[in-house]
Amino acid sequence: MYILLFFIAHWFSSLFFQTVFLHRYASHKVFTTSKFFERILFLMTYICQGSSYLNPRAYATMHRDHHAFSDTEKDPHSPHFFKDVFQMMWATVLTFRDHVKLSKEKSIKGNPSYPEWPIIDRIGSSIASRLVFGGLYTWFYIEFATHWWMFLLLPIHFLMGPLHGAIVNWCGHKYGYSNFNNNDHSKNTTPFDFLMLGELFQNNHHRFPNSANFGHRWFEVDPIYPVIKFMHWIHLIRLRKA
Repeated sequence: MYILLFFIAHWFSSLFFQTVFLHRYASHKVFTTSKFFERILFLMTYICQGSSYLNPRAYATMHRDHHAFSDTEKDPHSPHFFKDVFQMMWATVLTFRDHVKLSKEKSIKGNPSYPEWPIIDRIGSSIASRLVFGGLYTWFYIEFATHWWMFLLLPIHFLMGPLHGAIVNWCGHKYGYSNFNNNDHSKNTTPFDFLMLGELFQNNHHRFPNSANFGHRWFEVDPIYPVIKFMHWIHLIRLRKA
Protein backbone atom coordinates (compact mmCIF):
# COMPACT_ATOMS: atom_id res chain seq x y z
CA MET A 1 0.00 0.00 0.00
CA TYR A 2 2.77 2.46 0.91
CA ILE A 3 4.56 1.81 -2.37
CA LEU A 4 1.46 2.48 -4.47
CA LEU A 5 0.66 5.63 -2.50
CA PHE A 6 4.23 6.85 -2.94
CA PHE A 7 4.14 6.11 -6.67
CA ILE A 8 0.85 7.94 -7.17
CA ALA A 9 2.04 10.90 -5.09
CA HIS A 10 5.30 11.17 -7.02
CA TRP A 11 3.56 10.74 -10.38
CA PHE A 12 1.04 13.52 -9.84
CA SER A 13 3.24 15.93 -7.87
CA SER A 14 5.97 15.77 -10.52
CA LEU A 15 3.42 16.12 -13.30
CA PHE A 16 1.62 18.98 -11.54
CA PHE A 17 4.71 21.17 -11.35
CA GLN A 18 5.80 20.18 -14.83
CA THR A 19 2.50 21.31 -16.34
CA VAL A 20 1.99 24.38 -14.13
CA PHE A 21 5.53 25.72 -13.80
CA LEU A 22 7.57 24.37 -16.70
CA HIS A 23 4.84 24.25 -19.34
CA ARG A 24 2.15 26.82 -18.63
CA TYR A 25 4.34 29.38 -16.85
CA ALA A 26 7.92 29.07 -18.12
CA SER A 27 7.05 28.11 -21.70
CA HIS A 28 3.81 29.96 -22.38
CA LYS A 29 3.49 32.61 -19.66
CA VAL A 30 -0.22 31.96 -19.26
CA PHE A 31 0.02 33.72 -15.90
CA THR A 32 2.27 36.14 -14.07
CA THR A 33 3.28 35.94 -10.44
CA SER A 34 5.56 37.45 -7.84
CA LYS A 35 9.23 36.55 -7.69
CA PHE A 36 8.61 34.94 -4.31
CA PHE A 37 5.91 32.58 -5.57
CA GLU A 38 7.95 31.86 -8.69
CA ARG A 39 10.76 30.68 -6.42
CA ILE A 40 8.31 28.45 -4.51
CA LEU A 41 7.18 26.86 -7.78
CA PHE A 42 10.83 26.54 -8.85
CA LEU A 43 11.85 24.82 -5.61
CA MET A 44 8.84 22.49 -5.57
CA THR A 45 9.55 21.50 -9.17
CA TYR A 46 13.07 20.48 -8.14
CA ILE A 47 11.86 18.54 -5.09
CA CYS A 48 9.02 16.75 -6.89
CA GLN A 49 10.97 15.93 -10.06
CA GLY A 50 13.96 14.87 -7.98
CA SER A 51 16.35 12.69 -9.96
CA SER A 52 14.70 13.73 -13.25
CA TYR A 53 14.83 17.51 -12.63
CA LEU A 54 14.50 19.54 -15.84
CA ASN A 55 16.11 22.96 -16.27
CA PRO A 56 13.14 25.38 -16.63
CA ARG A 57 14.77 27.71 -19.13
CA ALA A 58 15.97 24.84 -21.32
CA TYR A 59 12.52 23.24 -21.08
CA ALA A 60 10.89 26.51 -22.17
CA THR A 61 13.18 27.20 -25.12
CA MET A 62 12.91 23.63 -26.41
CA HIS A 63 9.15 23.64 -25.99
CA ARG A 64 8.83 26.90 -27.89
CA ASP A 65 10.74 25.26 -30.74
CA HIS A 66 8.24 22.41 -30.60
CA HIS A 67 5.38 24.84 -31.18
CA ALA A 68 7.21 26.84 -33.82
CA PHE A 69 8.11 23.73 -35.86
CA SER A 70 5.40 21.29 -34.79
CA ASP A 71 5.75 17.91 -36.53
CA THR A 72 8.36 19.13 -38.99
CA GLU A 73 11.99 18.01 -39.17
CA LYS A 74 12.91 20.93 -36.88
CA ASP A 75 10.53 19.75 -34.17
CA PRO A 76 12.71 18.55 -31.25
CA HIS A 77 10.38 15.64 -30.44
CA SER A 78 7.85 14.81 -33.11
CA PRO A 79 7.00 11.08 -33.03
CA HIS A 80 6.66 11.01 -36.82
CA PHE A 81 10.43 10.97 -37.38
CA PHE A 82 11.28 8.04 -35.08
CA LYS A 83 10.64 4.30 -35.19
CA ASP A 84 9.65 4.09 -31.55
CA VAL A 85 9.22 6.15 -28.42
CA PHE A 86 12.66 5.20 -27.08
CA GLN A 87 14.43 6.70 -30.11
CA MET A 88 12.37 9.84 -29.68
CA MET A 89 13.25 10.03 -25.98
CA TRP A 90 16.97 9.70 -26.66
CA ALA A 91 16.86 12.35 -29.38
CA THR A 92 14.97 14.62 -27.00
CA VAL A 93 17.63 14.11 -24.32
CA LEU A 94 20.37 15.19 -26.74
CA THR A 95 18.39 18.23 -27.87
CA PHE A 96 17.60 19.16 -24.28
CA ARG A 97 21.31 19.06 -23.44
CA ASP A 98 21.94 21.57 -26.21
CA HIS A 99 19.27 23.85 -24.77
CA VAL A 100 20.79 23.53 -21.29
CA LYS A 101 24.18 24.64 -22.66
CA LEU A 102 22.55 27.54 -24.49
CA SER A 103 20.66 28.48 -21.34
CA LYS A 104 23.90 28.66 -19.35
CA GLU A 105 25.45 30.94 -21.96
CA LYS A 106 22.49 33.33 -22.15
CA SER A 107 21.62 33.32 -18.46
CA ILE A 108 24.69 35.48 -17.81
CA LYS A 109 22.81 38.48 -19.23
CA GLY A 110 19.49 37.38 -17.77
CA ASN A 111 16.11 37.41 -19.46
CA PRO A 112 12.79 38.07 -17.72
CA SER A 113 11.04 35.81 -20.26
CA TYR A 114 12.42 32.75 -18.48
CA PRO A 115 12.45 31.80 -14.79
CA GLU A 116 16.01 31.37 -13.55
CA TRP A 117 17.53 30.31 -10.23
CA PRO A 118 21.14 29.37 -10.97
CA ILE A 119 21.90 27.65 -7.66
CA ILE A 120 18.86 25.34 -7.92
CA ASP A 121 19.67 24.65 -11.57
CA ARG A 122 23.24 23.68 -10.67
CA ILE A 123 22.17 21.49 -7.77
CA GLY A 124 19.20 19.91 -9.52
CA SER A 125 21.15 19.13 -12.68
CA SER A 126 24.13 17.67 -10.81
CA ILE A 127 24.89 13.97 -10.78
CA ALA A 128 25.13 14.09 -6.98
CA SER A 129 21.59 15.39 -6.59
CA ARG A 130 20.20 12.81 -9.00
CA LEU A 131 22.00 10.01 -7.15
CA VAL A 132 20.73 11.21 -3.77
CA PHE A 133 17.12 11.25 -4.95
CA GLY A 134 17.62 7.88 -6.65
CA GLY A 135 19.01 6.49 -3.42
CA LEU A 136 16.03 7.80 -1.44
CA TYR A 137 13.58 6.20 -3.87
CA THR A 138 15.46 2.90 -3.65
CA TRP A 139 15.60 3.01 0.15
CA PHE A 140 11.84 3.60 0.31
CA TYR A 141 11.18 0.58 -1.88
CA ILE A 142 13.54 -1.65 0.12
CA GLU A 143 11.87 -0.52 3.32
CA PHE A 144 8.23 -0.80 2.29
CA ALA A 145 7.88 -3.06 -0.76
CA THR A 146 5.95 -6.21 0.08
CA HIS A 147 6.12 -7.94 -3.32
CA TRP A 148 8.90 -8.26 -5.89
CA TRP A 149 6.79 -6.80 -8.69
CA MET A 150 6.67 -3.46 -6.91
CA PHE A 151 10.33 -2.92 -7.78
CA LEU A 152 9.29 -2.80 -11.44
CA LEU A 153 7.89 0.67 -10.66
CA LEU A 154 11.20 1.94 -9.31
CA PRO A 155 12.83 2.90 -12.65
CA ILE A 156 9.84 5.13 -13.41
CA HIS A 157 10.73 7.27 -10.40
CA PHE A 158 14.24 7.82 -11.76
CA LEU A 159 12.95 9.18 -15.09
CA MET A 160 9.60 10.63 -14.08
CA GLY A 161 9.95 14.02 -15.83
CA PRO A 162 11.19 12.75 -19.21
CA LEU A 163 8.64 9.92 -19.14
CA HIS A 164 5.80 12.39 -18.73
CA GLY A 165 7.14 14.37 -21.67
CA ALA A 166 7.50 11.24 -23.80
CA ILE A 167 3.93 10.12 -23.13
CA VAL A 168 2.55 13.54 -24.05
CA ASN A 169 4.69 14.04 -27.15
CA TRP A 170 4.25 10.51 -28.50
CA CYS A 171 0.56 9.93 -27.77
CA GLY A 172 -0.49 13.55 -28.20
CA HIS A 173 0.80 13.64 -31.77
CA LYS A 174 -0.23 10.14 -32.87
CA TYR A 175 -3.43 8.95 -31.22
CA GLY A 176 -6.86 10.47 -30.74
CA TYR A 177 -9.12 13.01 -32.38
CA SER A 178 -8.82 16.61 -33.56
CA ASN A 179 -11.02 19.60 -32.93
CA PHE A 180 -8.91 21.88 -35.13
CA ASN A 181 -6.73 21.74 -38.23
CA ASN A 182 -3.42 23.05 -36.89
CA ASN A 183 -1.33 21.98 -39.90
CA ASP A 184 0.37 19.37 -37.73
CA HIS A 185 -0.44 15.96 -36.24
CA SER A 186 -1.50 17.16 -32.79
CA LYS A 187 -4.34 15.12 -31.26
CA ASN A 188 -6.54 15.07 -28.22
CA THR A 189 -5.60 11.57 -27.15
CA THR A 190 -8.55 11.13 -24.82
CA PRO A 191 -11.62 13.22 -23.98
CA PHE A 192 -10.99 12.59 -20.27
CA ASP A 193 -7.44 13.35 -19.23
CA PHE A 194 -6.96 13.02 -15.50
CA LEU A 195 -3.93 10.71 -15.76
CA MET A 196 -1.81 13.39 -17.50
CA LEU A 197 -3.56 16.41 -15.94
CA GLY A 198 -4.83 17.81 -19.23
CA GLU A 199 -1.54 17.55 -21.12
CA LEU A 200 -2.99 15.12 -23.67
CA PHE A 201 -5.33 17.78 -25.08
CA GLN A 202 -2.53 18.54 -27.52
CA ASN A 203 -4.75 19.51 -30.45
CA ASN A 204 -6.53 22.13 -28.35
CA HIS A 205 -3.25 23.33 -26.89
CA HIS A 206 -1.58 23.79 -30.25
CA ARG A 207 -4.59 25.80 -31.40
CA PHE A 208 -4.57 28.02 -28.30
CA PRO A 209 -1.02 27.70 -26.88
CA ASN A 210 -1.39 30.64 -24.47
CA SER A 211 -4.70 29.50 -22.99
CA ALA A 212 -4.64 28.36 -19.37
CA ASN A 213 -7.43 25.87 -20.11
CA PHE A 214 -6.32 22.94 -22.28
CA GLY A 215 -9.89 21.67 -22.59
CA HIS A 216 -12.17 23.16 -25.23
CA ARG A 217 -15.38 21.17 -25.68
CA TRP A 218 -17.84 20.75 -22.82
CA PHE A 219 -16.66 17.22 -21.98
CA GLU A 220 -12.93 18.01 -22.16
CA VAL A 221 -12.07 18.72 -18.53
CA ASP A 222 -8.60 20.07 -17.81
CA PRO A 223 -8.14 19.24 -14.09
CA ILE A 224 -5.41 21.88 -13.69
CA TYR A 225 -7.52 24.80 -14.91
CA PRO A 226 -9.69 25.07 -11.74
CA VAL A 227 -6.50 25.02 -9.66
CA ILE A 228 -5.02 27.86 -11.71
CA LYS A 229 -8.30 29.78 -11.48
CA PHE A 230 -8.25 29.36 -7.68
CA MET A 231 -4.66 30.62 -7.47
CA HIS A 232 -5.76 33.59 -9.57
CA TRP A 233 -8.74 34.19 -7.28
CA ILE A 234 -6.55 34.31 -4.14
CA HIS A 235 -4.03 36.53 -5.98
CA LEU A 236 -1.12 34.11 -5.98
CA ILE A 237 -0.99 34.50 -9.76
CA ARG A 238 -2.61 36.70 -12.40
CA LEU A 239 -3.98 34.97 -15.47
CA ARG A 240 -3.22 36.62 -18.79
CA LYS A 241 -5.75 36.90 -21.57
CA ALA A 242 -5.10 34.23 -24.19
